Amino acid sequence: MFGEKSETAIESIIGRASVIDGTVVFKGGLRIDGHIRGNVVADPENTGFLVLSASGRIDGDVRVAHVLLDGAVTGNIHAAHSLELQSRARITGEVNYLVLKMQTGAVVCGKLCHHHSAKAVSQESNLSFLPLA
Repeated sequence: MFGEKSETAIESIIGRASVIDGTVVFKGGLRIDGHIRGNVVADPENTGFLVLSASGRIDGDVRVAHVLLDGAVTGNIHAAHSLELQSRARITGEVNYLVLKMQTGAVVCGKLCHHHSAKAVSQESNLSFLPLA
């Protein structure tokens, strides 16, 4: 992320024609090209990362360590480590982050909240983490 080669591969892809209603919980890397109507949460024991493409949309909260957005999110974002907003990113909601990179053209309609540690972001959660099988 942030121009560096990632050590974790994308393990799951939600395709452009897909619409998911409900919470998505994942480990590792997740790419979303479709539409999620619900929260997107990475396993808290894992340093997961999320890629939301320009065609992707999330209507719900996002709680992931590393986030790369080029699509639309209507909900709060809690990036425990890094958040990169590419030029087509559109966010409506509160954004919590440790490290932020934002390209020209990205839009945030809401509050930006910087935290000095990943622990501070996770303590603010009122989302319940679901155990992964």
